[in-house]
Amino acid sequence: MQRGLGVLESLPMRSEPPPSDPERGIFQGRSIARRFVSPDGFTVLVGKSAADNDLLTFKLGAPRDVWLHVAADSGSHVVVRNPDGARLPRETLRFAAGLAAGYSKARAGGRVAVHLCTCADVRKPRGFPAGKVQLERYETVHAAPLTAETVLEPQRQPNDV
Repeated sequence: MQRGLGVLESLPMRSEPPPSDPERGIFQGRSIARRFVSPDGFTVLVGKSAADNDLLTFKLGAPRDVWLHVAADSGSHVVVRNPDGARLPRETLRFAAGLAAGYSKARAGGRVAVHLCTCADVRKPRGFPAGKVQLERYETVHAAPLTAETVLEPQRQPNDV
């Protein structure tokens, strides 16, 4: 019976995942979002893929953070970090809505409809594919598309290439 204990001792211990940093768009050591800073100094995170959008919205986004997405088309989830839960300045909302429009399939259009709500109002019903969500309540704004090429380059993470 002693032989079985040696096998258990030789198994590697499961290590803790690397830390997450919501301000930098990092989940368990992996960059899942592009990071921008709004004209008013708020951190704006833009998801990189459908799976990253889910992580950004449900793992990094706090309930009082503002969530944005282009209406009726596919695109990146955008989260504006709002730790105080205060009403965001108009310029920050315009900036974030422009990024939501710019990082979507509707980016070639003029002004684009963008839904916004808090992360607490975003749900993911069982069986929905990666990136697809349902909104409890939201407002709609219109914005001209913005991308990294039209604003200052996003602040690079040390592990970005």
